[in-house]
Amino acid sequence: MFRFRRVTASDVLGLEKRDFAEDLGVAQIIRDIELHGEEALLAFGEKFGDIDQDAPYMLSRTDLEDAFSALPIAQQQLLERVGRRIANFAQAQKDCLKELDVSIPGGIAGHRLQPIYSAGCYAPGGRFPLPSSVLMTAIPARVAGVQQICVASPRPQPIMLGAAFVAGADQMLAIGGAQAIAAMAFGAGKVPRCDIIVGPGNRYVTAAKRLLSGRVGIDMLAGPSELLVIADDSANPTWVAADLLAQAEHDVDARPMLICLGEAIIPRIEKEIAAQLDAGMPNNFVVVVSSMKEAATISNRIAPEHLQLCVKDAVAYTQLFTSYGGLFVGETSAEVFGDYGFGPNHTLPTSGCARFTGGLSVLNFLRVQTFLQIDNSVLAREAADDARALAELEGLRGHAHAIAVRQRSSEKLDDLK
Repeated sequence: MFRFRRVTASDVLGLEKRDFAEDLGVAQIIRDIELHGEEALLAFGEKFGDIDQDAPYMLSRTDLEDAFSALPIAQQQLLERVGRRIANFAQAQKDCLKELDVSIPGGIAGHRLQPIYSAGCYAPGGRFPLPSSVLMTAIPARVAGVQQICVASPRPQPIMLGAAFVAGADQMLAIGGAQAIAAMAFGAGKVPRCDIIVGPGNRYVTAAKRLLSGRVGIDMLAGPSELLVIADDSANPTWVAADLLAQAEHDVDARPMLICLGEAIIPRIEKEIAAQLDAGMPNNFVVVVSSMKEAATISNRIAPEHLQLCVKDAVAYTQLFTSYGGLFVGETSAEVFGDYGFGPNHTLPTSGCARFTGGLSVLNFLRVQTFLQIDNSVLAREAADDARALAELEGLRGHAHAIAVRQRSSEKLDDLK
């Protein structure tokens, strides 16, 4: 009989962030690829079974199109339908943004929205092919206006290649893991150097993204996966059990978590898990709370990747929850729908990162670039005086001088007039 690991609220508050300090040998992989490029990439690809010796490791846009054309028509249409939903949501997000011009003393300032030039999109492919991750990562990049998109996935099956074609990818790297992340960060052989790397992955991918952050843009630490279900006695135990088991099949490190308002529903969920179980769920736990406010306090501290509210009047409680990757309101809004292209992205922050960042979106591929344009030195004089005074206050004489020489020049011009 299945039993949840029971913990107290105070125990849970110590579990909100998992340790990624260990690099799992990833640092050496990164160094080798930085130094030796394509040679090291291919060596690691062969070592970890991603590619066979002398097999092509980069697939072109034409290769992707050929793979898509060879798929059954039903699969082609499935990829296109889901791709349109993802693209429509990404476009709607982009349409919320606008460029800015605002008056300042003596001129204007503002910002412009500039897409990143090149993006590396990682899609896991170890235990299962995940075409949904290809669509979720590459389509928002294309909608944002990214010019060069490289998808990476180990041992990609035809459905992955077809998804990359539908998503608008330019090429696919048929190698995965930390070695793929490093290759896209530095460039290696046919792999282009990318400005940002996005997408979920296992602990090795996550470690590589963490170690390379700053040398290349990353979206977030996305993986291993997490689901926190909050359930009261009105919840359907069959559905809750199925959702937790679905989360557990992602990865051996996946974390299915449960908060229950009262004890009564727990044995019912355990019974359903035992009846449905065909895989282990080693990282589970359940905690019992007395109120939705207490549940929200714990949830906000954990900041789970996925938060599912299986409670009566779920909409009324949403404002209590402030830290999560994706919120699923009501038990009919299953987390698995978010995985498969209803619109919002399924690449979401894990390990407590939702406290300070959101999920992958079109925004990750856009830069907000500010500008300053001063045309009238007379109107800018007071602000310039203040800038000069601040520079002198900070002891930065060169800064103050750069302002003063402009002021003297503008005053001479005014005298000539």
